[in-house]
Amino acid sequence: MMFSRRWILRFMFAVGFLLTIRKRSAVAQSFFRPKKKSKPRAPENLFTENGKALVGVAGGGSPEEMIRSAVALIGGFEKLKIKGKTVLVKPNVVSGEKNPATTNPEVVAAMVKVLYEEGAKKVYVGDMSAMMTLSTSRNMNKNGIKKAAMDAGAEVVVFEDHDWVEVELPGARYVKTAYVTGWIFNTDLIVNLPVIKTHRSASYTICLKNFIGCTHLKQRPYLIDSEHWEELISEFNLAYRPDLNIIDGTVSMIEGGPWEGTPADTNLIIATGDRVAGDIAGLGIIKSFGRWGMVRDKDVWEQRQIKRALELGIGSRKSDIILKTEEGNQQFQELMKSIREHTGLV
Repeated sequence: MMFSRRWILRFMFAVGFLLTIRKRSAVAQSFFRPKKKSKPRAPENLFTENGKALVGVAGGGSPEEMIRSAVALIGGFEKLKIKGKTVLVKPNVVSGEKNPATTNPEVVAAMVKVLYEEGAKKVYVGDMSAMMTLSTSRNMNKNGIKKAAMDAGAEVVVFEDHDWVEVELPGARYVKTAYVTGWIFNTDLIVNLPVIKTHRSASYTICLKNFIGCTHLKQRPYLIDSEHWEELISEFNLAYRPDLNIIDGTVSMIEGGPWEGTPADTNLIIATGDRVAGDIAGLGIIKSFGRWGMVRDKDVWEQRQIKRALELGIGSRKSDIILKTEEGNQQFQELMKSIREHTGLV
C-alpha cells in the first residue's frame, strides 16, 4: 500500500502529539476548540518616515548596544511608549539547538533588559517549538533561552500550555482562519525576535516565518498544503502585526536549516516595524555569502513569502522602504553594501 506524503505527515503529527504533549492530554490537544474568536491584531507601524517603512542596522557592539542603536536609527523606543506596558518577546525556539538555529540567548536577555529599562511593567518570553521537537520548555532549557530570559527578569511562557484563539484571515487563499496563541492578545506590545537563517523547506526564516511558532500544531504549513508552504507563512501573518521586529544577526545561518546549518559571524542587529522590510534586509545578508541556492539563485523580491505578503498588504515594497545603517567597521560596511546591492534598498 502506498501512502501519500500528506498522509505520512498527518500520521507523524498524531504520533507527535501522543509522545510530546505533557500538560494536556493528547486527546484534548487533538480535538481542541479555540476558547474564543478575535479579529486580527494589527497595530499601526510606528517606525516610518514620510510614509516609508524604516529599517535600521547596527553592528559591532554588545547585543544591548546594537539593539539600542538599531532602534535609534528608526526613531527610538519612545515611539512605543513602553512605560507601564506589558510586552511579549517572541524568539525563534524551533528546537533545543543553539544559535543560529535559534535566537541567541544573549540577544533575548538584552531585549528583555532594554524593555525594562524603557519602563515595561512586565516582559514575557514565549514560543512553541516545531512538532517533532517539543517540549518547548525542554528546548528553552537546552539552548539557554529560558535561563537568559529569566535572569533578565522575564516570565517564560510555553504556548502549548495555554489557550488558543481563532482569527479570521481576510484575503487568504490557502487557509481561512488561524488558531493562534492567546498570548498574542494578552500583552500590550509584541516584539518579534527572529534570527537570520536558511530553511530547507521555506527557503529562509526571519520575521514572517517566526510567527509560525504562534500557530497551533494542527495548522503548521506542512500539514495544510506542503505545495504552498511559503505562501501559507505569509497568510498566517494576517493574524497579527508585531509592534517591533528585532532581528538577531549576531550569528547568521547562511546554508542549511532549520535544525542545523552553516554559521557566519555577522555581528549585527536589524530593527524595523515592517516584517517584509526586515526579511528583505536579512535576505540580503544571506545572499551576500552565496552559499544557499534557494536564496542565492533568486531575486529577494521574488521569494514566495515576500511576493504573497506584498499581495496581502503585509509590509512595504522596495520604493517604500528606507534603509538606515551605522558607519561600523570594514566588515559591517561590506555587509551593508551587499544588502543594498542585493535588495535595491536605499
